[in-house]
Amino acid sequence: MTSENVKFKISLLNQVWLGPGLRRIADDVFVSRAGVLKKTHNNIYYVDGLQKRYVPAPDEMVVGIVTKKLGDFFRVDIGASEQALVHFQAFKGATKKMRPNINVGDILFGKVVLACPDMEPELVCCEDTQGEHERLGILPPTQGHLFTCSLHLVRKLVSPDCKLFDILKKAFKFETAIGMNGKVWVNGVDVTTTIALGDAILSAEIMTNKEIEEHCNKLAMNVHFIK
Repeated sequence: MTSENVKFKISLLNQVWLGPGLRRIADDVFVSRAGVLKKTHNNIYYVDGLQKRYVPAPDEMVVGIVTKKLGDFFRVDIGASEQALVHFQAFKGATKKMRPNINVGDILFGKVVLACPDMEPELVCCEDTQGEHERLGILPPTQGHLFTCSLHLVRKLVSPDCKLFDILKKAFKFETAIGMNGKVWVNGVDVTTTIALGDAILSAEIMTNKEIEEHCNKLAMNVHFIK
C-alpha cells in the first residue's frame, strides 16, 4: 500500500536497486504507489501497479510517434504527461551535415536517457555498444502494426518468465519493438501473420505460459490454413 515501509536485507555482496514505485527517505524505503512488490533477476525492486499513464524512467525502451520538429530537436509522443525530445544527432550515423530523414507521424523506437519531474524526457536512438537493440531509430513506415496495450502486459512481455516470443518464433518469422510505455510494434512476413501476432500479444495478458502455447498453436494452424 502507498506510504508503507519496505524492508530489505542488504549486504556488501547483495546491493539493492529501487525501481518505479519505491522511494528512499534517509535509511527507509517507502512505497509511492499501490501495487505488488516485485524483484528482477538483478536485484531491482519495483512496484507493479495497474497505472494507466506511463511515467518515464532512465534506460527504458519506448515506442513513440514524432509530432513536431523544433530546430535541432523532434518532439515525440510517448504517452507520458509530457512529450519527449530527441536531438537529430541522437540517431545512428547522424552528423551536422548528414541529418536523419524524420517526418511528423514517423514511429520511433528509442531509449530514455533523461527523466526528471521538472524536465521533458529525452531519448536517444543510437545502438548501444553491445548492439542489443538493433531496431533503435525510425521504424519502417509502410510495414508492421503499432498498437497500445496495458503497462502491466508490457512488463509481462519483457519478463524472463514469459515464454510468448519463444513460442511464437517456432511458428512465425517476425520482428518487434516493445516499448515500456505500452506501445508495441510488430511486423510479420505478411498482413495475416502480423494480425495474428498482435492477437497473440494482446491475449497473453491474462494467460499462463501453457495457455499461451495452446493459443499460439491454434493461431499458427489458422494462419497456415488461410495461406
